[in-house]
Amino acid sequence: MLEEKNDNLPQADGLTTENNTDTIVDAINSTNAEENETSSINENQEIPLLNYDELSLDELNSELNNLIKNEKTTAIREHVENIKRSFLTKYNEFIDEKKEAFLEENPDAFSSDFQYDLPAKNLFDSLYHTYKEQKNAHFKSIQDQLKKNLAERNQIIDELKDLVENTDNFNAALKDIQQLRERWKTAGAIPKDNYNHVWNNFHFHLERFYDQLHLDREARDLDFKNNLEQKQKIVERATELLNETDIRKAFRELQLLHRIWKEEIGPVAKEHREEIWQNFSNVTKQLHEKREALQSKIHEQEESNLVKKNEIISEINQISSKEFTSHNDWQNAIKQIEVLRTAFFSTGRVPAEQNEETWTSFKTATRKFNVSKNNFYKDIKKEQQDNLQKKQDLVNQAKALSESSDFDSVTPAMKKIQEDWKHIGHVPRKFSDSLWKEFKQICNSYFDRLHAERNKEIEAEMQNFNNKKEYLEGLKDFQLTGDHKTDLDAIKIHIENWKNIGAVPQTRRHIEGKFNKILDALFDKLSLSKKEAELVKFHNKIEHLVENNDSRRLHNESVFVQRKIDEIQSEIFQLENNVQFISNAKADNPLVKEINKNIDRHKDELKLWKEKLMQLKNINKNDE
Repeated sequence: MLEEKNDNLPQADGLTTENNTDTIVDAINSTNAEENETSSINENQEIPLLNYDELSLDELNSELNNLIKNEKTTAIREHVENIKRSFLTKYNEFIDEKKEAFLEENPDAFSSDFQYDLPAKNLFDSLYHTYKEQKNAHFKSIQDQLKKNLAERNQIIDELKDLVENTDNFNAALKDIQQLRERWKTAGAIPKDNYNHVWNNFHFHLERFYDQLHLDREARDLDFKNNLEQKQKIVERATELLNETDIRKAFRELQLLHRIWKEEIGPVAKEHREEIWQNFSNVTKQLHEKREALQSKIHEQEESNLVKKNEIISEINQISSKEFTSHNDWQNAIKQIEVLRTAFFSTGRVPAEQNEETWTSFKTATRKFNVSKNNFYKDIKKEQQDNLQKKQDLVNQAKALSESSDFDSVTPAMKKIQEDWKHIGHVPRKFSDSLWKEFKQICNSYFDRLHAERNKEIEAEMQNFNNKKEYLEGLKDFQLTGDHKTDLDAIKIHIENWKNIGAVPQTRRHIEGKFNKILDALFDKLSLSKKEAELVKFHNKIEHLVENNDSRRLHNESVFVQRKIDEIQSEIFQLENNVQFISNAKADNPLVKEINKNIDRHKDELKLWKEKLMQLKNINKNDE
């Protein structure tokens, strides 16, 4: 059947390059024959043909359901097939993506292991099955009716032929002829293969009758005149259609006019037959030329759409060929691809011969992008699973430490766990919030306990500070008795009392300096040896460091003391070595005396530093 996708009209390209009028009319007759077979002209409906490629799977199902429920089966064939093509294309692309993702997540699986049930596909299959059942039932009903109608029309032809060949009174037979013509009009559609032959046969015998109708010329001429007037009106209407802006609509009406001309209007007088037909044929040719121009314009638009779609495919390929290394880059690329996909589906049709190739190129381009995207996120998923395990391990570590009261050793460990958490990347989204909430709750619980404990310590240390301030005020009234031992014991008691008061806040430790100045002044007033005073001061300093748990300064003090011991021992060795090189090194030699004096002074100093070192070692032993 020669038809156009949207209006079931003869294809302009399928007629003749010479615009032969007979060929055009033959094409119209052929179209009318087929439409006559499937439905009457009154069943022909104008149903908009949508761009189904723009619709989603659910929207396609909704449109298909609407057509099946509300439109005649004979009027929706092209719509249904276009919906089917668009649906299956989108569905197959969707399933391909799901299969690729399945095989990536299950590397040991086979393609045959993949199964995916999409409710939209089940609904489509059900709707399409309903349409086919309706179409088949309608087709069978039509075929049965066509055969009955054919038999009826052949019966009419036989009666007409018998009337023409066996009547002696043609004037009397006019009434019979009118009845046959009325029966012909209402006889209904017949198979398209018989359409032209049966019509030509009927009109051949009808014209024979009128040509032999010479006895009652007035009645015959009246009938001829009436037929001529009807055909002239058809020509007039066809001429008006030349001004119709909707060329498709005009050509469909032209088909109807040809059908009425052929099936419903009788012959005209011989002298008018050629002229009236030629007029109608000329208008038909002009409408065809306008339609052919429209088809050319449509073809140009389709060619333009083809260029646009190829450009879109090229852009998708360019994006697919880039290497993206971050989630944000991929998300931006995905958005770009979605924009291009939307543009592709909204661009409109391309020439039919290019449609399959264009769609395949588009599908290949998008699949290439999806494969690269899926590979990236497959690696991301593996990395995120590793990160998940690392963070779960940190949660377990934090949970194991969170109930400890050994804040001094646990707090640095907890802070390190928090720092390690920061340097671990993303985890799968479905675990992210719950895992973070659990980790945060554990850490908050621990540090809340720590802060509560520290607040208690700070309160106690502030009380110690206030007590030490008060003690300092009382120490101003302390007077030495003049007895060395009594005064030294009293000072030591003050040192012990001060130490027993306890530590003060970090920001208040200046009070220790004030106490040490008072001690220095008291030691200066005592007749203590320099060594004894130095050891007492050093002992007080070390006790203060121990009291404040200042292990770093204690360590530095030990290093310093050891270094001083090494330096003094080196000086003593050097001085003793120098004495050996002095000639006549007698004891009364002034130079020798001076060197020995220095050696003795250094040895006294060495004893002092060794006693300091011993105090440090005793402190370390007590700590152990």
